[in-house]
Amino acid sequence: MVLIQIAYLCCAMLKTINILNKRARFDYEIIETFTAGIVLTGTEIKSIRLGKAQITESFCEFNDDDELFAINTSIEEYAFGNQFNHKARTERKLLLNRRELKSLRKSVETKGLTIVPLKLFTNEKGMAKLDIGLCRGKKTYDKRESLKEQDTKRDLARIKKEFK
Repeated sequence: MVLIQIAYLCCAMLKTINILNKRARFDYEIIETFTAGIVLTGTEIKSIRLGKAQITESFCEFNDDDELFAINTSIEEYAFGNQFNHKARTERKLLLNRRELKSLRKSVETKGLTIVPLKLFTNEKGMAKLDIGLCRGKKTYDKRESLKEQDTKRDLARIKKEFK
């Protein structure tokens, strides 16, 4: 039983992880995207590699020292962790170039845009990365348009499948 769990963990850690925020693409118009590193502590990377993270309710915010933090990002506790296990919901610092941070801060303050996490993934080196987007909120009629586009794409896919 223990060998099966260990084999499962090894296989789960080798594959690349893609955790998407589908709600962000529906609620926001994405203007620009950036890839940021995340400062993780303790057993957080093990939970991410097992796919036990959620970014649907999260957003990004600057603090007083011009550092960018991901807030409400939920990474579940590691099952095999001990008393040094991490907290599920904490602020996690995002790592970007100084130039990128300045441009993001300027656009958030002047234009009233929002920074939203779009995708949490691991790269080929096994490092956790977060794709963030500079976004503008959609109006209700824009959301209806995107729903119509989704319906037409789904209908076309069904028709193509029937002909094959």
